Amino acid sequence: MKKMRIQGLRKRWLVNSMGPILLLMILVVTVYSVGIANYYYTGMRTGLETRAKEATDTFNTYGMGSYSEFYQMAYSYTEAFNDKDYLELQFINSSGRILISTYGVTSGLTPGTPDITDALVDGEMGYYHGADLATGQNIMAVSAPLNFNGRVVGAMRYVTSMDKVNRELILNTLISVVVAFVALSMVYFSNMVFIKNVVEPVAEVTATAKSISGGSYGVQLVNRYQDEIGELIDSINDMSMKIGQSEKMKSEFISSVSHELRTPLTAINGWGETLLAGESDPEELRRGVGIILKESRRLTSLVEELLDFSRIEDGRFTLRVEQVDVQAEFEDTIYTYQALLQQEGIILNYDDGGVELAPIPGDGERLRQVFCNVLDNASKHGGSGKRIDASISVSDNRVNLTVRDYGPGIPEEELPYVKQKFYKGSSKARGSGIGLAVCDEIIRLHNGDFTIANAEGGGTLVTISLPMGNN
Repeated sequence: MKKMRIQGLRKRWLVNSMGPILLLMILVVTVYSVGIANYYYTGMRTGLETRAKEATDTFNTYGMGSYSEFYQMAYSYTEAFNDKDYLELQFINSSGRILISTYGVTSGLTPGTPDITDALVDGEMGYYHGADLATGQNIMAVSAPLNFNGRVVGAMRYVTSMDKVNRELILNTLISVVVAFVALSMVYFSNMVFIKNVVEPVAEVTATAKSISGGSYGVQLVNRYQDEIGELIDSINDMSMKIGQSEKMKSEFISSVSHELRTPLTAINGWGETLLAGESDPEELRRGVGIILKESRRLTSLVEELLDFSRIEDGRFTLRVEQVDVQAEFEDTIYTYQALLQQEGIILNYDDGGVELAPIPGDGERLRQVFCNVLDNASKHGGSGKRIDASISVSDNRVNLTVRDYGPGIPEEELPYVKQKFYKGSSKARGSGIGLAVCDEIIRLHNGDFTIANAEGGGTLVTISLPMGNN
């Protein structure tokens, strides 16, 4: 299939590139051949007509008293003619017959060509180019009238063979054809080199892209080029790598979500069966109901994350923007988590920066979702530090909210990917891997910045920066 595709591309390229050039070469050779022929023929005709006019003017100057005098002058002129090697001089009588010729073999013949008729009948310079009616030879002839007492008594005719000229024209035409062929061959071979260097790599890239679309994620092309083809191959390789990573993360996500769903469902099912079995211990009953409630909330949170992610993917994720007290929303979330984290032995410190913020445009419910997710991650991933610091401040007309834990932090090589969907990195903590991607989208829709970095001295620092006005 690849070979057939390359051949198809080669054929199309050659037809589209060589076709116009071939037509242009044919046109150039044709115009050149016609032009050079016209140049030769026009030059020869002009030379013959000029010579004939000068000769007849000289001849007529001496005058002719009788036919015998005319014949004697024609004979003398013919004998003194010096260009017999390539030009024939003929004297034509009034009936169109050759009276005297530098080539004696033609004497007495009647050429019958139009140039003679023009000279004898119309009294004008006559021209003829074509086959000699007597010999069949290709000739050019010019006939000029000879006058006596105001009437035409004969004609002086110059005849030259066109064989040598035609050979020259054929040679010139062949040279032009050869030059055109050489030029066409150079264009052809340059096209073949171009096809080899461009079309074949493109076909290879196309085959690889098709392979990737067929499921061979992560396949890489060897890049041997330093031009646009090289950039295309780098883009295909990058796309392949990212698709492979995305598919890997998606598989891990499915596995993680399956685990996240199975664990609470197992707990709910187990305690449900225990309660149905008639367990009468009130303390045990209270404990079971509490576990069922806790796991149900976890399932609800997971489903909400999945729904948010689906809306983001479909472009249906929107905000209900109104004036919201972001400081109050953040502090409410802090106070809620302080009690929960205290049960786990984690201290949550809060610094309000001594500021009182006016409401800003935003979606309070979505912002609280972000705050809860960030604090939940801090407790899960940095809880080993037993301390979390949260703060709020204002700078450059922006509200800055930070949450820092004192856990192990995030490996440097994983930092660029932590906000990507499905990415969990080396963390073993429970989660779907899409919470931070949803948070990043929410803050982006608020025209804010959501950054995650390792803090100095250890731990992770999350910064949320929101504009205070409609920026």
